[in-house]
Amino acid sequence: MNAAEIRRRFLEYFKRQGHAIVPSSPLIPRDDPSLLFTNAGMVQFKKTFLAQEKRPYVKAASSQKCLRVGGKHNDLENVGRTARHHTFFEMLGNFSFGDYFKAEAISLAWEFLTRDLGLDKSRLYVTVYRDDDEAFDLWRKVAGVEAGRIFRLGEKDNFWSMGDTGPCGPCSEIHFDQGPDMACGPDCGVGKCDCDRFLEVWNLVFMQYDQTESGQRVPLPRPSIDTGMGLERVTAVVQGVRSNYETDLFMPLIDFVAARSDTAYKRGRETDTALQVIADHSRAIAFLIADQVLPSNEGRGYVLRRLIRRAFRFGRLLGLTEAFLFETVREVSGLMAGAYPELEDNLEFTVRVVREEEERFSQTLDKGLAILEEEMDALAGENSKVISGDLAFKLYDTFGFPLDIVNDVAERRGMSVDEAGFRRCMDEQKKRAKKAWKGSGEKDLAGRFESLLKAGVRTIFSGYDATQGRSVVKSLLDDQGAYSRRLVQGQGGWLVAEETPFYGESGGQTGDVGGLETMTGSAEVLDTLKPSPELTVHKIFVNEGEVLPDQEVRLSVDVEARLATARNHTCTHLLHAALRRVLGGHVKQSGSLVGPDRLRFDFTHIAPLTPEEIARVEEEVNRAIIENHGLRNSVLPYEEAVAKGAMALFGEKYADQVRMVEVPGVSVELCGGTHLSATGQAGSFVILSESGIAAGVRRIEAATGWNALAHFQSRSRRLDEAMAALKSGPDQVAEKIRGLQAQNKDLAREAERLSAKLAGGAGQDLLSRAEDIAGVKVLAAKVEAPSVKALREQVDGLRSRLASGIICLLAETGQGKVSVILSVSKDLLSRFTAPALIKDVAAEVNGGGGGRPDLAQAGGTDPAGADRALDRLRQGVAAAK
Repeated sequence: MNAAEIRRRFLEYFKRQGHAIVPSSPLIPRDDPSLLFTNAGMVQFKKTFLAQEKRPYVKAASSQKCLRVGGKHNDLENVGRTARHHTFFEMLGNFSFGDYFKAEAISLAWEFLTRDLGLDKSRLYVTVYRDDDEAFDLWRKVAGVEAGRIFRLGEKDNFWSMGDTGPCGPCSEIHFDQGPDMACGPDCGVGKCDCDRFLEVWNLVFMQYDQTESGQRVPLPRPSIDTGMGLERVTAVVQGVRSNYETDLFMPLIDFVAARSDTAYKRGRETDTALQVIADHSRAIAFLIADQVLPSNEGRGYVLRRLIRRAFRFGRLLGLTEAFLFETVREVSGLMAGAYPELEDNLEFTVRVVREEEERFSQTLDKGLAILEEEMDALAGENSKVISGDLAFKLYDTFGFPLDIVNDVAERRGMSVDEAGFRRCMDEQKKRAKKAWKGSGEKDLAGRFESLLKAGVRTIFSGYDATQGRSVVKSLLDDQGAYSRRLVQGQGGWLVAEETPFYGESGGQTGDVGGLETMTGSAEVLDTLKPSPELTVHKIFVNEGEVLPDQEVRLSVDVEARLATARNHTCTHLLHAALRRVLGGHVKQSGSLVGPDRLRFDFTHIAPLTPEEIARVEEEVNRAIIENHGLRNSVLPYEEAVAKGAMALFGEKYADQVRMVEVPGVSVELCGGTHLSATGQAGSFVILSESGIAAGVRRIEAATGWNALAHFQSRSRRLDEAMAALKSGPDQVAEKIRGLQAQNKDLAREAERLSAKLAGGAGQDLLSRAEDIAGVKVLAAKVEAPSVKALREQVDGLRSRLASGIICLLAETGQGKVSVILSVSKDLLSRFTAPALIKDVAAEVNGGGGGRPDLAQAGGTDPAGADRALDRLRQGVAAAK
């Protein structure tokens, strides 16, 4: 039974048991800013468990993509060295949201393992929480497990909590006995050791309490179930192998790399470790890029970069000197695209990203390794075994070496790294990374409106067909989010209506604005938010009278703002389609902002767009506008929409029923936003800017309709002004400007030549001002110089005529800046050095500098200190006698 069959059997089994089969969410947890990556199957259901979100089912099952490389689950250093540690893995899980509880969870797990997978009951053992008598009794009653095969463990092993507060409960684990030959010793047993004899296969979490801030555990009104079973681990058990790497999930990759490197698996520990690291990391790399993570120096992108570089370095240990990982990720796609089609959809882009990253790192790897080996040789000679944190940081900062690589290399030589010293050197980078870290990029609206969500407040959205409507005020909150009995004139707050035509901010589209009226007052709607798919909240400011709960309310959307937003949203779809046609199918949306004033679209692409590509994209979008396609909106099952070619955007969560927006022959996307009825209403489209915002992510800002017209008119006015100033027609403007630029360069060169000539003449006069201080000729003077280059040329001219002495020239170079050049003749270097002297001089003009022993340069920002600076030099020379 291969892994794909086990995955299929698991999902089909739970489907037969009435569970909804939910697709894996992306590795980037969109709904949880606290997580870097999805690390468990329950992550995508977190809001459901917290009663912040209601789903159309009460029990579900999934095979979830997971990644554990940092924080609590930092497995990276063990990956490749043990039989079980991985970065990327799949978590099989079944979940109950207040439906079934312990008895059913135990029955389902036992039946699947023993019947569907055929595991030997006599080799299965169970653990329960020490006080969970109910679970202990159920294992005996429901599954028929003997009391001697059930073990009670403490809170560390068998109690789970989501955090310091919130849902929590005891858990129960199923272990498989791999045999006495896997034992770690005579005391080996379930819960007694961490060896691989009694292997944990499945963990069942019984969420039955709500932990308060005081630490009290209050029973939940609707207990839930969260289970997790690693596909890699259960596959090893079913296939009867002792290591996850020996399963069909990894062996094809290991065999491929072994053949590529002319090595063999199971021939030696170091070779096996390298092959296992490469196989593991290749899977993680392929899935990360497919989920739109790209190599960078921060956050998720840095994790990906570490994985690529670590795997590449292990390839070097196998003799692979050229890029090879781009081939292994292709193999990953071939193995797993059947279950995860996004691998195939993004394959060519993934291959390109990995190959470029490998080639870039290859250029610096050898040099960095040589420095590291040299340092280790020196340490060995001194009988020392600790590599300094400073060197580890230098390798990271200069050559891109993650600390993992330094540790790996050091370990092979029996050495260690001063990680504390490395961390000290990393402090500044860490501060910068924290400032840049924005979690998963989603506002914590659920937290702000938690009281409404827990109370089950819901809103019906009527805005697809109307911009006005009548409803009833269901809830009022003040500006702090607390329930309010009224909002009066001059007061702001939040309003929830039973039904609303206002679109709440979501999917990249900004919320509607407008107004509302009740019998007792009126208010401006400043913004509209959507904390959950079924709740819309209006941010209001009361202009007149007062607004009360349970009143009838008349809501009116600002039609012009809605139409302008619709222009931009529809053109975002046209832009996405145009980019894919012009640049290739690897282009995927990675973010967007659609408002009435502009549209912003982020997408995956490695290189900047050329002017020709920008022109082609604009042409494609405007062609679709001119052809005036009528838009088709329909609601249909998710699977049916995808089968019809609808593009499901990255990171979005979709219900069973989805809204499909189609521009016939141009674009088909799943989208809940508001759109035009026909593309011609957009008027026109123009790209305002194209730029890079992260490694492999580009951003386009564009305008449509009246905003596009305003842009064209502004450019036309500026062109008219340029033509008037240049006294030329539109076709001659560029040529005239190029001519003026060339003329300006010629004049600048002539000015420099004349300045140098004047400086040469002035130099003769300056030499006469040289002073004898303690037997040393010192020329310290303020001069005029248009640039640092001109000042340096003056000093060079004087050095050739002053055989022995110190020269210091200081000049204001414009905008309140001071430049200083100081030279010391070679015969005086035993007494003076230019960097030491210029340090004191520069301090007087609020600056600093440095250079060679015989020549140094400094800059400052306080011209008023020029005389003090030159006096400081004279005093320094005099004191040196």
